[in-house]
Amino acid sequence: MRPEDRQITPSDPRGQIQAPSRDSASDQSAAANVARNQLDSIYSGQASQSSEIPATYRRTHDQKHATHAEQWQQYHTAWQDYYQKYYEHYYVGAVQQVHQAYSDKLSESSAQPTRVGLEYENGESLSAREAVDDLRSQLLDKVRSGSKKLRASRHFVPITAALVVLLLFSILQYNRAIIANVKAYVTPGDIDPQNLVVDPNASVQVGSDPLLVIPKINVNVPVNYSTTPDQASQLKAMENGVAWFGIQGANSKPGQVGNTVISGHSSNDFIESGSYKFVFALLDRLKPGDTFYLHYEGIRYTYTVTRTKVVKPTDVSALVYPTSKPEVTLITCTPLGTALNRLLVTAEQVSPNPATATSAPASSGSSSNSAMPGNAPTLLERMFGS
Repeated sequence: MRPEDRQITPSDPRGQIQAPSRDSASDQSAAANVARNQLDSIYSGQASQSSEIPATYRRTHDQKHATHAEQWQQYHTAWQDYYQKYYEHYYVGAVQQVHQAYSDKLSESSAQPTRVGLEYENGESLSAREAVDDLRSQLLDKVRSGSKKLRASRHFVPITAALVVLLLFSILQYNRAIIANVKAYVTPGDIDPQNLVVDPNASVQVGSDPLLVIPKINVNVPVNYSTTPDQASQLKAMENGVAWFGIQGANSKPGQVGNTVISGHSSNDFIESGSYKFVFALLDRLKPGDTFYLHYEGIRYTYTVTRTKVVKPTDVSALVYPTSKPEVTLITCTPLGTALNRLLVTAEQVSPNPATATSAPASSGSSSNSAMPGNAPTLLERMFGS
């Protein structure tokens, strides 16, 4: 297809510039001269005189014309000028089409009032680069404005505040459960009781400090026997170890017939003081046959677990029962991190010889207790009541 055969529709913005024409006399003359010289050169050669070629086909005219370099230059220049004008028309139309698209986009985005379309107010044309920069700046302004509105929106402030408050209250209320489970997971223990060799008739002399030693769960803690069975006294004593819970009917001490009750924390609130808030976190691992020790008045007493039981905090009668043996019951809160129930681990004395045990004082102990000792109230329970 020749360049002049290309038709540009009226709707094409590139059609706003007329295509170059070939009606000039110089163009026609240059093309005619080239064609005339070509024809003359064909018939200007001398025909061969060979006898093998019939005379009819021999060339009989002389070369009278030759194609000159300046004529070819004129012909080439004419075509080059045409193509140059044609492609200038084509690309200028494309550039105008791009400018028109930018103009439409700027109009939709509320272009600055100092510019009209693709021109300034003084009539100066707006370049494509300026149009792109202008559009970019407007988009950035809209993004910044939208982000400021989002941050300043009051719809998200109450939701965020409520989530923060809920998270804070959850930590305050349930921190003991989280910490206790972590402690129970990382605390070493679970020593095989079969590896503990105990002579039931042996009386081993130890130091005067009262201690509770449970090898299986890695417990070695002081015991406070100078307590009363009320909640305040028990919580105070458990800050520095475990506490003797001496109630009427279960008020014996190591080496005496009856039930010696010792209470300890399995968990407690993080705001509470003391280094023994999780001393009984692994107490539920004790099973019948396991062994632990009590050091009391310079004597080591050895006990073997006989049974475990879970009761309600108010079931104090589970600690009071008739027995002719020296026994110990360890109590703590369960499930771990709560004070819903109490875990009772009961064991019988095997050393020194339980037959040598003395009787417990009949009149000591209190009968006014309505619940076993537990955890201190959480911060929320103190604020709003338990």
